[in-house]
Amino acid sequence: MSMKMIFKLLASLFLCLGAGWTGSFFTRDAVINWYPELLKPAFNPPAWVFAPVWTVLYFLMGIALFLVWKKGFSTFGVSTAITVFLIQLVFNVAWSVVFFGLHSILGGLGVIAFLWLLIVLTIYVFAPVSVMAAWLLVPYLIWVSFASFLNLSLWFLNG
Repeated sequence: MSMKMIFKLLASLFLCLGAGWTGSFFTRDAVINWYPELLKPAFNPPAWVFAPVWTVLYFLMGIALFLVWKKGFSTFGVSTAITVFLIQLVFNVAWSVVFFGLHSILGGLGVIAFLWLLIVLTIYVFAPVSVMAAWLLVPYLIWVSFASFLNLSLWFLNG
């Protein structure tokens, strides 16, 4: 692998893991002081599950971004795919800010619903550029689907 490709891979991973780290900045205090006080559905996972799951998902997202980016901006669809990916990544962080940082269950529900749509769109625009990259985002979509249902359940229980 060339130095240019190694740079793109590391930059892609750093960007995605950095987004996760940024979101965790807003999550840390809330999972100690606010989230434990909420009524939760029976299917709410134990707290220790979230960090490893998100770490794996951010890693997969980074690899997916790399697979698209390595095609080069001269390849049809790459610019659009990366733009959509970056927008969904901003909404990924925004959910942590709104839900945990602002303690807004309803606001978080709105953000995560839009995030879900953006993930579907990202998979759609990644597929023509790299089928593997699109498939690497499917676990992320599944987890955000679950998180959306959890967010909705928390709103019903704590409205």
